[in-house]
Amino acid sequence: MRTLGYSERRICKALGISRNTVRYVPQPRDDEDALTADILRFAGQYGRYGYRRVHALLRSEGWEVSHGRVMRLWQREGLKVPQKQPKRGRLWLNDGSCIRLRPERRNHVWSWDFVFDRTHDGRPIKLMVVIDEYTRECLAVHVARRIRGKDAIDVFADLMETHGIPEHIRSDNGPEMVAKKLRNWLGRLGTKTIYITPGSPWENGYCESFNGKLRDELLNGELFYTLREAQVLIDQWRVFYNTKRPHSSLGYRSPAPETRIPDQEIPRQKNAA
Repeated sequence: MRTLGYSERRICKALGISRNTVRYVPQPRDDEDALTADILRFAGQYGRYGYRRVHALLRSEGWEVSHGRVMRLWQREGLKVPQKQPKRGRLWLNDGSCIRLRPERRNHVWSWDFVFDRTHDGRPIKLMVVIDEYTRECLAVHVARRIRGKDAIDVFADLMETHGIPEHIRSDNGPEMVAKKLRNWLGRLGTKTIYITPGSPWENGYCESFNGKLRDELLNGELFYTLREAQVLIDQWRVFYNTKRPHSSLGYRSPAPETRIPDQEIPRQKNAA
């Protein structure tokens, strides 16, 4: 209109748009600033989350807001959605069946793997990760300088005492995984071992996915000065992952959300006389 000198009616007709869109003045809601502040807070706290996972966190805090509104504010603030990871193919047989055993219930299939990092002084630390593939719950992240077959047995024994004995345990072919002492111990308990094909980490996809999140959201952003500090911070993140972090494959619910006892059900002690 400014350049050509034509009327608003003629310009809108040429562009095929309604004149109401040109005259519309945005009416921000009263809670716009508070909602934007919470979105920025989550984006700053969890730098690798997209607007969908941030939307789930907002809903968990009581916001009655649609994901479309969150996406609009996300884009308005110039926030960047994390780049999607490339998809990996699965190993299929000639008849179309998949080799990988799929979890069907809790304690059906556990999987475990190792993740490596270093403390500030350059000394390595080793993380033993155990997850339940069906619930996606991280059962343990054991952090130590060295982890051998006997240490793995101790970790599994503590987990089985709490969660029960799994039917299968999936892992790769590392020396700790194929240790004879560990296999004999699991065999006496009735737990079957599943070893993936060498060089095929996608066959242990649940654990590899968790390892990627652990690396991306914690290890790449934390500098550990001591082993004890690493143990505390990693276990705190594990609890957050299980109880609060939205999981996309679970409908943006956490694997093991915290439960709260209503106030009226909490037993109260009588005052001492």
